[in-house]
Amino acid sequence: MPNRDPEDLFTPAPLPVAPLDADERLACLRLIRSSQVGPVTFRELINHCGGARQALAALPQLSRRAGRPARVCSEADAEAELKAAEKAGARPVFTIEPGYPQTLAALDTPPPMVYLKGRSELLGLSAIAVVGSRQASAAGLKLARLFARRLAEAGFSIVSGLARGVDAAAHEASLMHGTVAVLAGGIDIVYPPEHASLQARIGEEGCLVTELPPGFVPRGRDFPRRNRLVSGLSRGVVVIEAARRSGSLVTARLAGEQGREIFAVPGHPLDPRAEGTNQLLKSGATLVTQPEDVIDALGPQLHLRPAGMTEETSAPVFAPAFAAQDVGALDARGEPTDSERARVLAALGPHPVDIDTLARAIGLGAREVRVLLLDLDLAGEIARHGSQLVSRTIR
Repeated sequence: MPNRDPEDLFTPAPLPVAPLDADERLACLRLIRSSQVGPVTFRELINHCGGARQALAALPQLSRRAGRPARVCSEADAEAELKAAEKAGARPVFTIEPGYPQTLAALDTPPPMVYLKGRSELLGLSAIAVVGSRQASAAGLKLARLFARRLAEAGFSIVSGLARGVDAAAHEASLMHGTVAVLAGGIDIVYPPEHASLQARIGEEGCLVTELPPGFVPRGRDFPRRNRLVSGLSRGVVVIEAARRSGSLVTARLAGEQGREIFAVPGHPLDPRAEGTNQLLKSGATLVTQPEDVIDALGPQLHLRPAGMTEETSAPVFAPAFAAQDVGALDARGEPTDSERARVLAALGPHPVDIDTLARAIGLGAREVRVLLLDLDLAGEIARHGSQLVSRTIR
């Protein structure tokens, strides 16, 4: 392959990691809560503008230019959210500051911010998710406790979704050593209601995690989002009893997409609660019958920190992809034109394509394409599929 100018290659622009002051934290939250700003757009705006405050100031103009004015979150609303979180005992951690969970930071589209309550240091350990049926059998609950307790004793933190059945059993069995509960609603919302005491204990002895604001009551569509964080925080997922259609299988599917290990405990062929786990095994999941099977597979990862990690930070230290003064090749010669936006849209279809391929197809540099995509994103003309894939929105 011939050598190519690095300018013409698209590489996702990682965010610099540095401590945030109160004003920067407020600006980040306002940006996240503004309309039309998803995880990828959050990152692209900060890289394009050189910081959260600059991005927030530029958002109205950028969105008007895109023909779809954004609703910018007010300072009062953001301050009220932060005060509610503080009252609930939680603190926000953004992708661009130290302390953000390293496994989430490695995802294509990590949540721009999560709220943490409790022992956040547990997120620095290698973690295993233990998930399964809400209507678990007695044997399933026993297995959940056994796996969670033994894996926690071995040094893993145990992650689950605080649901009834297997999730609750896993949290209870691992609470003494380290458990992390990912919530589908706000940090101050208890769901299911009967887990109020367990959630309170995890908030003190373990760690609660959510990407949603205080007071947010979970809806059906919020549980798959939670499941994505359950698998995203973990090195692997152990599934114990799952029906053919269940949230646990959603977690397993997401884990596979994230490159996590998937483990399944086999069940009786006539038990509908084992249909899902048995299907996972047919599809290539690793069969496990005892906690030691998981430890043998993932034990070498215990307490390891990726390159670039230090004891003081639990997120990779990234260098900015480009300096603020170099932002946006298009800016030096004016705003993107309608014809340039039309060229990008014409080259896109419903099937996702990587941005490097798109840049080559239309003969523009990566930075120019990035700015054009930011405009089209704010206008609702494109859909993001991870950090590098885009498609045209089908109306």
